[in-house]
Amino acid sequence: MSSRECGSGGAKHTIYAALATNLGIAAIKAAAAWTGSAAMFSEAVHSLVDTGNQWLMLHGLARAARPADARHPFGYGRELYFWVFVVALMVFAGGGAVSLGRGFARMLDPAPIEAAWINYLVLGVSLILEFGSCRVAFREFRNQTGTLGVLEAMRRSKDPTVFAVLLEDLAALVGLAVALAGIVAAQVLGAPWLDGAASVVIGAVLIGVAGFLAVECKSLLIGEAAADTLVAGVRRLALAAPNVDAVNAILTQHLGPTEVLVALSLDFADSETAGAVERTVAGLERVIKAAFPEVTHLFVEARGG
Repeated sequence: MSSRECGSGGAKHTIYAALATNLGIAAIKAAAAWTGSAAMFSEAVHSLVDTGNQWLMLHGLARAARPADARHPFGYGRELYFWVFVVALMVFAGGGAVSLGRGFARMLDPAPIEAAWINYLVLGVSLILEFGSCRVAFREFRNQTGTLGVLEAMRRSKDPTVFAVLLEDLAALVGLAVALAGIVAAQVLGAPWLDGAASVVIGAVLIGVAGFLAVECKSLLIGEAAADTLVAGVRRLALAAPNVDAVNAILTQHLGPTEVLVALSLDFADSETAGAVERTVAGLERVIKAAFPEVTHLFVEARGG
């Protein structure tokens, strides 16, 4: 099993859990949308969009796992970042913009909600299901990020699929809570426009999530350096190698969540023979890849001291 396949196993499990949850929730929310609630309509669209997003991420994982070829000698790992960026656009347009539009329309033309008890039932079941999906996503997220703060971990993560699903699940829980509050307020206060206001808030939450995802994926698409711990470890191993006088530069870039390209510039003593330098470089490559399996491409520039 390749490092890429190992890295995607947990992500796939998380995505499948979210996909199964959203398929069920989208169906029951759609059945409740006929009650006339704008918030319920927004939630139905939200779950439908999330279902499509999970399919897109699974497609991205499959595309990114293709082996390198002549046209793409470093592989297709970054294609995953592209598909998660598409997910961000889907959340913005398919979820956020639609929810805002529906909410403002209902606020301008308020109408009473019919059979509100159906909405309460659907929202209660949805909250339970979404909470379960969110637990799965958060567990996998923590497996990858350790004890870092959630926001910092998302910014440092090189696997956008896991934190994208987590963000979607968190947004879904917030959306359900807002929808429930809006429907209850509209019923209790006799103010149907509050149902529309809840839809507007749901749309704003989704647009915020979409913006965060887009910014993070843009950074990954452009090319992010490896973690400081990896760079420091490579430097330490290089300096410990025989015949190496100094490390001039270490350049790194993520080619995928578990694939890193490393370019080293090393100073060797002028007295060293070409054969000695070649043996040192070969040994250093083995040591670095053994210590950091995510280093899939290593290039060494040898310079005289």
